[in-house]
Amino acid sequence: MGRLPILVAAVFFVMAGATLAFADHQESNDSFCASCHSQPESTYYQRSVAAQSVDLASTHHARATRCIDCHSGRGIEGRIGAMSVGAGDLFNWLTQRALQPAPLTVAISDGNCLKCHADVPNTREFRQHFHAFLSRWQAVDRTAATCVDCHSSHTVDSTPKAGFLQEQRVSQVCDACHRVAA
Repeated sequence: MGRLPILVAAVFFVMAGATLAFADHQESNDSFCASCHSQPESTYYQRSVAAQSVDLASTHHARATRCIDCHSGRGIEGRIGAMSVGAGDLFNWLTQRALQPAPLTVAISDGNCLKCHADVPNTREFRQHFHAFLSRWQAVDRTAATCVDCHSSHTVDSTPKAGFLQEQRVSQVCDACHRVAA
């Protein structure tokens, strides 16, 4: 075997590794994402870097949580999935086929939240009893609530003190669960 195929393979692996490292760096940079997504992402980004926490996302940002931390699944598989969505977004942007406002194509699942909040479903406090029952409801009903049904991250209709829960939205979720349980 000649040296040329080995050299080509080495160059390919170095380029692939550099591309992945660059993509990882860029996806970890909230301002990079907001530079392509015009609205509503740039509004979310501006709120996240403001001094006052006005929504759940800006509160997370104040604790050094990046957009990708919520918008990717668990582990390496979750990051690869997010990178592939990001690569598609980048391709659409470069070919001028990106939609604005950018639609959310992959819903934020409970697994995304549970990466950091794994203890929440184990709560035994009555004030938060619904968290313990959520997985059972989801097992019975595919349309059951998820974390973001109650804790909307990019709305400004609640406060940190209220756990970013908006009464009307949460009441609808509670009613839906209690209809299933009845």
